[in-house]
Amino acid sequence: MLQSRDALAIAKEFNRRYLHWEEIRYRDTGSNDHAVIWALMKILRSDGQRELIFGKTQVRYSFIRDFMRIVHEIDTISSAGLFSEENMTKKSRIIYAASSVMEESIASSQIEGASTTLSLAKKMLRENRTPRDRSERMIFNNYNAMNFIRQRKDEPLTPDLILETHRIITKGTLEDEEYEGRLRDNDDIVVQDALTGDVYHTPMSFEDISASIQSVCEYANDDSEFEHPIIKGIILHFMMAYIHPFMDGNGRLARALFYWYALKKGYWSVEFLSISKAIKKHRGKYDMSYLLSETDDNDLTYFIKFNLDQIKTAFDTFKKYVERKLKEQKEMEQSIVNNLDFNLRQKSILMDAMKSDEPFSVYSVQKKYQISYQTARTDIQKLIASGCVKVSGRKGNMALYKYDKTNDQKVPLQKSLQSILFSEKL
Repeated sequence: MLQSRDALAIAKEFNRRYLHWEEIRYRDTGSNDHAVIWALMKILRSDGQRELIFGKTQVRYSFIRDFMRIVHEIDTISSAGLFSEENMTKKSRIIYAASSVMEESIASSQIEGASTTLSLAKKMLRENRTPRDRSERMIFNNYNAMNFIRQRKDEPLTPDLILETHRIITKGTLEDEEYEGRLRDNDDIVVQDALTGDVYHTPMSFEDISASIQSVCEYANDDSEFEHPIIKGIILHFMMAYIHPFMDGNGRLARALFYWYALKKGYWSVEFLSISKAIKKHRGKYDMSYLLSETDDNDLTYFIKFNLDQIKTAFDTFKKYVERKLKEQKEMEQSIVNNLDFNLRQKSILMDAMKSDEPFSVYSVQKKYQISYQTARTDIQKLIASGCVKVSGRKGNMALYKYDKTNDQKVPLQKSLQSILFSEKL
């Protein structure tokens, strides 16, 4: 009985960390047989596991405690704080999102073998330059695909949407262009190590692909039973790679599908993340998470656990980046203001103008600072005279004003606000 209790305690601890048989078979378990520990772990795991069927493939996963913590943190970050209007203006959101989509497109392509630097790839995308080789074409295509799925996020997932996304991803990169946006029609494909030749995964027969893809679409579109959207998006990621429906481009498509689903479910904050960049840094563990899941009766918990960690890492990376940029921007704004002869209220009006993309009027300044119309008008005229503010248009009989960004070069500073926002992330 004492030995049974000891074995049960070990099994519970290993399950808390969700270890695979290959991770426990050589661990010290005292007098307890490893096979017994594993059997107890499997029994404990079977209680409450969710099972899913995609065509002829059955998968399952456990919603372990670590998942609850991470998805809660993701939900919290996504709903407030970092992404508030106070921290991110409309223009800075656009800039951050565009930069992140570029980084995701580049990293996802690099995972699949694209060879180029981040700076050169970003330069190509920003200049909309024609790709010069296959690596650049992969990145260019992935960037177009990411923008495509963002535009189609309100649509249901269909086989045609998957095919069109794949066509965009692989355009001009396949040996046989007929396979762009077309399901494979043979089984001459395996997933293997490029150096050793070790086979990691033998995809399902091409004859079963259509039914499996249809099942994936039905699963994505079915909200009758709640699953956390981030978890469900990761499962879609896994299944697309597992089915391996195309001759090439399956990994890029699978990762894009996660983004599509997260955006569809209102997680617009993922636009600011490069999850593939986090995955690329741990490529070996990424591949292993597939292998661990497949070799444990398609238990996706290993794959979900790895991807949740990378999503959280991507959030943390972006949070640090924004905090650093906000600090730089605040110092920049304060430097500009301190170089000018304004009273405190005028400095505050200027700071507001520098932070916002929206034009303001004498009336809005009057209301915000509870001052007379004439005082508000005088304050704005002084800002205009200093070159900090300019007239940006009219709304009816009311003049509108905005911060004049050319003022950034009128004071002795190392960086402008524009350079702060447009600089490389890391």
